Amino acid sequence: MKTPGSVLVPLLDGFEEIEAVTIIDVLRRAGVEVVVAGVEPGPVRGSHDIELTAEVALSEVDPAPLAMIALPGGMPGAAKLREHPEVQRLIRAVDQREGFVAALCAAPIALAPSGVLAGKLVTSYPGVEDQLTGAEVVTDRVVVDGRVVTSRGPGTALEFALTLVGLLAGADKEAALERAMLVARGGPPRRV
Repeated sequence: MKTPGSVLVPLLDGFEEIEAVTIIDVLRRAGVEVVVAGVEPGPVRGSHDIELTAEVALSEVDPAPLAMIALPGGMPGAAKLREHPEVQRLIRAVDQREGFVAALCAAPIALAPSGVLAGKLVTSYPGVEDQLTGAEVVTDRVVVDGRVVTSRGPGTALEFALTLVGLLAGADKEAALERAMLVARGGPPRRV
């Protein structure tokens, strides 16, 4: 089952590799089209010196077909996502089109400038909570508040990615992948 729209995964130097690969891999296993973007096409170096390839430049991404933007965390990658004007443009555009805005680990800090966290229940990596302006922060592993999805860190990446699959491709696809990948979840996501 192909989902309507695609998912943008923006990568900037210093991203968390486990999170980025998990998001991309699990969504593609579900048949979701994933677009990996960077400052320019080509290699992007993660926080642990592993390179992934950006397929397209952020400036060339058209938000119209995007069903979701999913941000991996890691430092300094999450801070760079927060400061990058093209990332902020795309977050706002996806939110305004009523698409899903998702962020893992420290990456919820990149959602704050766009205002999408206002009044939302969110979670994040410990230590960045004070940067989540306008949100109520909890310590759940995965939180879905309307169209905003957040998660704690590298150890919750599979749960986060499977939750994204459920939102985009349905609960049956999510459950099938969970079984096929032998995932032992820490519990269901908190839904608001």
